[in-house]
Amino acid sequence: MNQQLILAAIALAGVVSAALYLRRRQWLDALLVAAAAIALGLFGADLRVPGEAGRTLAIDPAAPRLLPTSLEGVNALSVTGDGLRAAAWNDLPALPLTWQAPKGGALRLDFPHQLALGRVFTLRVEREDKSEARLELLAENGQRIAQASGAGTLAVEWMPPVAERVVLKARLLDAKDKVIAEGPIPFTVHEPVPLQVVGRFGAPSFDLRVLNELMAGSGALLDWQVTLGRDITRTEAPREEMTAPNLMVLDAARFERMGAGERAALLGRVADGMPLLVLGGNANDPGIWSRTLQLPLRVQPLGGKLDKPLEMPLAPLLPPLLPTSRAAGPWQGSDDMVWTRDWKKGRIAWLGVSEWHRHAIAEPRALALWWQGVLDRVGVTLDQDTEWLAPAEMPLPGQRLEVCARGVAGDVVFPELKQALRWQQRADRVDASCVALWPQRPGWLRMEDSKAGAHAVYVYDRADWPQWQAMQQRDATQRYAARTPLTPGQGPTRPMPAWPFALAFAAAMLMLWWRERR
Repeated sequence: MNQQLILAAIALAGVVSAALYLRRRQWLDALLVAAAAIALGLFGADLRVPGEAGRTLAIDPAAPRLLPTSLEGVNALSVTGDGLRAAAWNDLPALPLTWQAPKGGALRLDFPHQLALGRVFTLRVEREDKSEARLELLAENGQRIAQASGAGTLAVEWMPPVAERVVLKARLLDAKDKVIAEGPIPFTVHEPVPLQVVGRFGAPSFDLRVLNELMAGSGALLDWQVTLGRDITRTEAPREEMTAPNLMVLDAARFERMGAGERAALLGRVADGMPLLVLGGNANDPGIWSRTLQLPLRVQPLGGKLDKPLEMPLAPLLPPLLPTSRAAGPWQGSDDMVWTRDWKKGRIAWLGVSEWHRHAIAEPRALALWWQGVLDRVGVTLDQDTEWLAPAEMPLPGQRLEVCARGVAGDVVFPELKQALRWQQRADRVDASCVALWPQRPGWLRMEDSKAGAHAVYVYDRADWPQWQAMQQRDATQRYAARTPLTPGQGPTRPMPAWPFALAFAAAMLMLWWRERR
């Protein structure tokens, strides 16, 4: 019988008994019966009052590994300071947490742990303090290679010259050149996966020659055909077999001269996932673009130019240039004059500038970076069999480290630790496997996998970037606290003592028995 039925039966018995006594005008006996029924009902109601059903365990952030092996009787946790690392919180069950987040004294660093050669390395520092400061990026020999000044978030950029493991140094100084924070910046520069580009062009130009040189210089495989005149085509075959082309480049003239069947076959390849970049500088027939790609082109006034990052003239035909929006139907534009749209599984991009060849000699690096940005807008993806994932927080000696990767199986070997660990699937890591280990000393921790090859994770010294460590601990503690949020008026409770109700019930019944015996 559940609690509600028991309480209802007690209430019914009390009401009936009191009514019988009242009918016989035995007022005091009726009052004793009512008191006994109320006391018995309260005894079985399992009333609770604010308080703690157990105890609150105070965690010392300086010694998180000294937690008790059993949390029996613990219903809440409390922590002071910056809190604990994510690895420590993940070992604890979800319990209400008492914690006051500190203010100030922390910063967040953001930079890629792996970078392809030819890409720009960017270090970004987010500060709670918004005062004027200077961020410096130093080479391994201490030479300054980049700097940025300002208030709030600061960012510096650097182009790695070779593929290697790099440990730079970053330094944050205040307006009086006093060091606020400094520490190592480790990352790996690896050789890029070569593009496999199919190029088909209806007319030669200096722009095509420069684009060809840029892509060939990056190691791309090129299947390049340029129509020089009637029945004359210059062909460049790839230096090795192209197994999976991942970009097609056309000029507008070639697209306009295609037959309907050839154009449909091209768009079919795009629909299957092949990105298509159209060089729109020699477009001539707006109707074809409107009918086939829903791209509205309008004649632009002569003399229009793209000013940044490089000065280039605009194509004669472009989608509408609106001052407040770059949308043109399903197409989305940007300030760099690249319009894009999705085409089923693929993407089509329209480049609306020309004459970039003028910058090939004077500004080759800026031109290469600009073209890299264009290809990023196109959505070129380089499929890899395996992918190493960056650690979730700073690896430290003596602290548990999770190494995760996609596309791996079997064992991974750590020569310095003389360990071979088996990859384990993780529910919170999509398509990834992980291993857990405890690094012993700072520096590069090497690992070898039969499929993914060699890899290394940098283990920081405990004294490196204390402000960044503090921010990571605060973020992890905030995430743990959000697992069991408490709304106002809610909190731990404890059962109300039941013995007073039992005593009142017994006293009322004894008094009633005594009166009946008289």
